[in-house]
Amino acid sequence: MVMLKPPAFWRNPAGRVLPALLAPVEKLVIRAARRRQEKPGWCAPVPVLCCGNVSVGGTGKTPVVMDLAQRLIRRGRKPHILSRGYGGRVPDGTQVDPSRHKARDVGDEPLLLAGICPVWVGGDRALGAQRAIESGADCLLMDDGFQNPGLAKTVSLLVVDGGAGIGNGHVLPAGPLREPLNDALARSTAMLVTGADVTGILSALHAYGKPVLQACFAQSAEVAALMGQPCAAFAGIGRPEKFFDTLRAAGVTLVETRVFPDHYPYTASDLARLEAEAQAHAAVLVTTPKDHVRLPPAFQPRVIGVGVDLIWQDEADPEWILDRLLEGEQHGGAVS
Repeated sequence: MVMLKPPAFWRNPAGRVLPALLAPVEKLVIRAARRRQEKPGWCAPVPVLCCGNVSVGGTGKTPVVMDLAQRLIRRGRKPHILSRGYGGRVPDGTQVDPSRHKARDVGDEPLLLAGICPVWVGGDRALGAQRAIESGADCLLMDDGFQNPGLAKTVSLLVVDGGAGIGNGHVLPAGPLREPLNDALARSTAMLVTGADVTGILSALHAYGKPVLQACFAQSAEVAALMGQPCAAFAGIGRPEKFFDTLRAAGVTLVETRVFPDHYPYTASDLARLEAEAQAHAAVLVTTPKDHVRLPPAFQPRVIGVGVDLIWQDEADPEWILDRLLEGEQHGGAVS
């Protein structure tokens, strides 16, 4: 099985030696990131909400985007989603069509998002935005793209995983951050901490004087089908241990867990091993929805995909975010 984990020193704030050795490269990355942000982005004629993060790895952005898109639809709006489409091969500005596109074409997350509203993929966010607006979008949601300056944002929600925090606080390759935390917070409207705060990130974020929201994840209704039987779980997401822990918290008995790299393209041999291990334990194969869409269609019925529901600590918080977004529509630009 392929295994890929971030360096252990990224998680150690007390570590000094390796970050110091990598400091010259870190400074170059910081300089490049700041220069990139100096470029003005295209200002769309509709409000734009970006859900992004400051660190590499999963923080739960996609479930947040799904939740906010559904809330906008309930408000009578016509949101479209912009996504990079990691690993995809279609041209920038392509609309996702689940009836003909596979994960290898457009990426796994866009396929999931397309079940809610129209999704456009590609690194050129301005092009995707233009095509979405031409197709009737009256507001836009960005799944990631916080560091992409190509499209001006009305509201930027910085999503932070409470279990990982900001690691050692250093920028790549000396740490997990894509840019200095101060730089990211300066461009954010609010921060959202997902999951339990085991790193003390909440107090650190509160010190910046901007709104800090909280939410957690709970397994969706599909988990009920797993009760009372052994399960073999596998995942190729940013933080697979979160998926396994959430299953256990829901009462699922895991007899085997397997970790793959994020966005991993499963091979026939991988699937054969997974199935053999499950059969050896008389277990049910379980994975995330994001992994499930990357499986070959013929193999998908053999695996149960179990998603998560986003639960806000304060139900007023997501509505406040959307109010701020739509205020930007009236003011014709970003809101602070």
